[in-house]
Amino acid sequence: MQRGWSFYKDFLPVVVIIGNEFNDMGTLTLFKAATLQGMNNHVFLAYAYALATIILIPITFFSRRSRVVPVPPLSFSIVSKIVLLGVIGSSSQVLGYAGISYSSPALASSIGNLPINFLKSEDESWAIAGILLIADYFLASVWYIVQVDILKVFPDELTTVFFYNVTATILSTTVGFFAVPNASAWKIGLDISLISIVCSGIFGKLMSNVVYAWALYLKGPVYVTSFKPLQIVIAVAMGVMFLDDSLYIGSVVGATIVSIGLYAVLWGKAKEEIEEDVGSQESPTIENVPLLQSHRTETSEKNV
Repeated sequence: MQRGWSFYKDFLPVVVIIGNEFNDMGTLTLFKAATLQGMNNHVFLAYAYALATIILIPITFFSRRSRVVPVPPLSFSIVSKIVLLGVIGSSSQVLGYAGISYSSPALASSIGNLPINFLKSEDESWAIAGILLIADYFLASVWYIVQVDILKVFPDELTTVFFYNVTATILSTTVGFFAVPNASAWKIGLDISLISIVCSGIFGKLMSNVVYAWALYLKGPVYVTSFKPLQIVIAVAMGVMFLDDSLYIGSVVGATIVSIGLYAVLWGKAKEEIEEDVGSQESPTIENVPLLQSHRTETSEKNV
């Protein structure tokens, strides 16, 4: 018996994750535009995390009080893992935003899907950016794995994201104060810098992290990361539209290949899930059989 098509498990994750990739590349493009006008990446990160944390305080409180299905209490083990998640995530973000400030969102998305001959670049800043972004994506991979491990025992995405943001706010602010001791650098005017911080705090550190937590819990890290190559297409398009980047034939060809590859991965994952579900339904073990049915089976075997 085949598993039926599910809007929640088959269609919704695709739409939400693709939308989230656009969201991430949009906030990165805004960040790059703000750095071109002098905003410091450490200041940006501290403010963005702090804004997300402030907004999450009432949301998380009312969400936990209104939950129909209870979740396990926050144990020391779970809190410790979330703190570790915050250390890994904030470290990844510090490296990533530093890399983007040296280069562009297009390089960031490319590094996340290749590593390559960037060290041969004649522009030294892009070589430095490549090294930083490689470290960023390595930590991001560990971040996905740790988060899945947390959600298995504590399936409350919103609370997990809240305590993650608290940890990341403390760490990024501490690093920022040491890296940028000049008080004037922390003053944000009514310009692109403020827009970038607000958008990143709401749509990046809050909404995007909640979406990733939900998708990781529902579909797993392999499924979620299979959408990352799509960032290259989005980054190139946004760079052309908003950062005056040049569009090359290679970018168009690459975007087409990425789109075909993404469709192939999604088709393969959907087929794999159906086969697993069918296999589990066709060959139930004695542990999966209801107690009454198991008793009848044993009785009939004895009579034979």
